[in-house]
Amino acid sequence: MHTWFECKISYEKVLENGMQKKVTEPYLVDALSFTEAEARIIEEMKPFISGEFTVADIKRARLSELFFNESGDRFYKVKVYFITLDEKSGAEKKTAAQMLVQASDLKDALSVLEEGMKGTLADYTIASIAETLIVDVYPFTAGEEKVKSPEEKIAESLS
Repeated sequence: MHTWFECKISYEKVLENGMQKKVTEPYLVDALSFTEAEARIIEEMKPFISGEFTVADIKRARLSELFFNESGDRFYKVKVYFITLDEKSGAEKKTAAQMLVQASDLKDALSVLEEGMKGTLADYTIASIAETLIVDVYPFTAGEEKVKSPEEKIAESLS
């Protein structure tokens, strides 16, 4: 099970006309804790941002699934209702789930979601699809060396 954190990074961005502007961009990071999320996003951003940057905000992102599409350049948040039948009362019960889909446009997001949901046995309906401001997603991969938290770095330097 992945725990996703939305990390907002503030930095001075050089615009196409040469002007500098302070921007805050959200990124999604797979981490075990807020501390690890901060350490991971700092390591991921270092090669891309020249100059200083700060982690302006970190919050837990309640996402049940992510669907990646290499040709997509945007991320869409999709609200899906899973429909179950209550055995006793016979009533339909809807359970909401948030998913993130990488796609190039809204239509592509719908097709990527439907392709990803093909294997599911549960009935579902799509309640909404909305484009997010998320710039990039950094999932954890098993071959990746674990990013050390500040506490681990201090402990390591003392030994």
